[in-house]
Amino acid sequence: MVNSEITYLVGLLYNTDKNILISQLKKVDNPLILHFIAANYNWNSGFEVPTVILENEACDLGTGLLMFHYADGLRMLENPEDVSNSALEEWKDFLLNLYNKLINLDFKTQNISFEPELTKIQIYRIRKNNPNIPDLLINKSPGDLVDIPKI
Repeated sequence: MVNSEITYLVGLLYNTDKNILISQLKKVDNPLILHFIAANYNWNSGFEVPTVILENEACDLGTGLLMFHYADGLRMLENPEDVSNSALEEWKDFLLNLYNKLINLDFKTQNISFEPELTKIQIYRIRKNNPNIPDLLINKSPGDLVDIPKI
């Protein structure tokens, strides 16, 4: 990634109004830019921006998996009731929508790989609670691993 692209990403994430960021993200057709923004997004800022990334046609399966884990999808895998009983409607809706999109492989591309940083113990617990959990949610996704710039 060249400096001008990093400068563009920094400007989008940190120096623009949320509405401008959302407007720009809807126009992005580069899966890597969406991936880098999702990886550097402040997940305490709500789910409006991640939802726009997820709904963008250029969003890659690896980016979807990254967002699932960054949005605390592990809680859904370990104890689904934590999510379904949550009072955090925006989080719950985002996570359920993303989960369904992931298990249905509803992404045009699978070129960017993401590997969840799960320990063997975490994977064991997940499998013990739900032996039918799709491997996709706990293993490295197909595609090429990319270095994510910290911006």
